[in-house]
Amino acid sequence: MRESLRKLKEVVYPNIEESHWLSNLESTHWLEHIKLILAGALRIADKVESGKTSVVVHCSDGWDRTPQLTSLALIMLDSHYRTIRGFQILLEKEWLSFGHRFQQRVGHGDRNHTDADRSPIFLQFIDCVWQMTRQFPAAFEFNEYFLITILDHLYSCLFGTFLCNSEQQRLKEEVPKRTVSLWSFVNSQLEEFVNPLYVHYPSHVLFPTVGIRHLQLWVTYYIRWNPRMRPQVHSQVLMAV
Repeated sequence: MRESLRKLKEVVYPNIEESHWLSNLESTHWLEHIKLILAGALRIADKVESGKTSVVVHCSDGWDRTPQLTSLALIMLDSHYRTIRGFQILLEKEWLSFGHRFQQRVGHGDRNHTDADRSPIFLQFIDCVWQMTRQFPAAFEFNEYFLITILDHLYSCLFGTFLCNSEQQRLKEEVPKRTVSLWSFVNSQLEEFVNPLYVHYPSHVLFPTVGIRHLQLWVTYYIRWNPRMRPQVHSQVLMAV
């Protein structure tokens, strides 16, 4: 996964080779990884909704693939998690409380960018959510700017929400007392993150199409700093039009 993201960065910045754009993008295998994650979550959602059965989800350690799959399946199954506050609860529950190692996977405070423990697990999850918002533009209360804001502050460390590797470490370091939560910032200006197309259907289950031809590179996020391809207006403004 780390190598795939590295290749993607080389493709989109600082120069973009227009004549080989599609083949270069394919060579990163990034969208293939996104497809596999979405396909796994879709299978879980289908088993629960159509098969009326319970599903046990567990990867090798339980804090990488597991939260990716369970979070996406919950978003497909329950419209509450497609709201702004519901999505916050989802991240707190499936990622933070259950022990995804954000510090280890993101590399907070570590200058060794070749560290084998680094991996874009959470980035992949957010990318998958974005893919779903494309297919179901009226099903999500939040807009693209909301997802980008979460990723920006995953790396900025401006807020304490994604610091440390576990709840135990965050309590030991008194993170809730010494830092501000990202959700405080978001909830203080909810109007900035609302999707104007949103329609609330409480019992609507989402079954996204996960074929790779239906997936796209998240240009607004990955290429926004490239002067040749970035949008001429802020993504926040685009969503409000």
